[in-house]
Amino acid sequence: MTTSTRGAAKVPAVLVLEDGRIFRGRAYGAVGETFGEAVFSTGMTGYQETLTDPSYHRQVVVMTAPHVGNTGVNDEDAESRRIWVSGYVVRDPARVPSSWRSRRTLDEELAAQGVVGISGVDTRALTRHLRERGAMRVGIFSGNALPDEGIMLAEVRQAPEMKGADLSAEVATKEAYVVPAQGEKKFTVAAVDLGIKGMTPYRMAERGIEVHVLPATATVDDVYAVDPDGVFFSNGPGDPATADHAVSVMRGVLERGTPLFGICFGNQILGRALGFGTYKLKYGHRGINQPVQDRTTGKVEVTAHNHGFAVDAPLDKVSDTPFGRAEVSHVCLNDNVVEGLQLLDRPAFSVQYHPEAAAGPHDAAYLFDRFVSLMEGQRA
Repeated sequence: MTTSTRGAAKVPAVLVLEDGRIFRGRAYGAVGETFGEAVFSTGMTGYQETLTDPSYHRQVVVMTAPHVGNTGVNDEDAESRRIWVSGYVVRDPARVPSSWRSRRTLDEELAAQGVVGISGVDTRALTRHLRERGAMRVGIFSGNALPDEGIMLAEVRQAPEMKGADLSAEVATKEAYVVPAQGEKKFTVAAVDLGIKGMTPYRMAERGIEVHVLPATATVDDVYAVDPDGVFFSNGPGDPATADHAVSVMRGVLERGTPLFGICFGNQILGRALGFGTYKLKYGHRGINQPVQDRTTGKVEVTAHNHGFAVDAPLDKVSDTPFGRAEVSHVCLNDNVVEGLQLLDRPAFSVQYHPEAAAGPHDAAYLFDRFVSLMEGQRA
């Protein structure tokens, strides 16, 4: 990636998809070039949380909402230490942010962090194209001396694909740290960071949990060195088929019978640990308005998603696994994709979406309470 930050608003920009489709617009954020997987997000709000979600590492996010940047950027809502998206695509960026919490414009923040974006693009046409053809590699090029279209397309096709990408260690913490419990400490949880969002340990801390966030490279011995009452596996980027180390650690936790909770990438890791396969979705689920049914209660939730891979597990039966019986606990009502798993003979469950509500609805907050209940049951 090469970037500059001067006078981006008047600089021409081009978006090139690997199938040869081209969209033209204006530079937004940094000026330069960038590559990644083109995906679209259906959220109308919460763009700051999306940008700083490590799960979006090496992805170029297309916003389906036409107006982006209306509330600017503040210093409180970031979900990690930096913006992780490889590029950003919007139709009509806000000229002036309108929020008492805003400290700077979204354009300024993207430029400051070297994120190459493009505005003035027909994002509706681009989204329809991705829905029909599937997520694919893309490049954004901006500057007054743009390369030839053939050269740009060749560079896009040389970029690495998301399938087979092992990315968790690139976004996870390098050193363990502790998020203390709020109020009385009730439990200790070891959280394996595969790309964790800041709000997730906060949600556990609200429930009296002291959270020890461990690097993606943590071993089973590292997990149990903190004497956990429960173990958590976080969200994160990349292809779960590459996550052999995380799968091995999770199997070690399952063998010991410690209460276990996984979200997003953690759900895929649990699927693999139980012996299920994973596969790449055509264009994935992203945004804060995805309908999911909790099959254990029949309740339908509106949920926040960011996943391009899914677990291949049977929806219509209980499966036998090396760790006892397992079943699909949650399913997406749009396309019947597996959105959650639970073991029936051990205290372990997972969901494919983001229950921490940052950004997103609060319908799934009960999942943290369910995790607490598992730890209470184990202690009793």
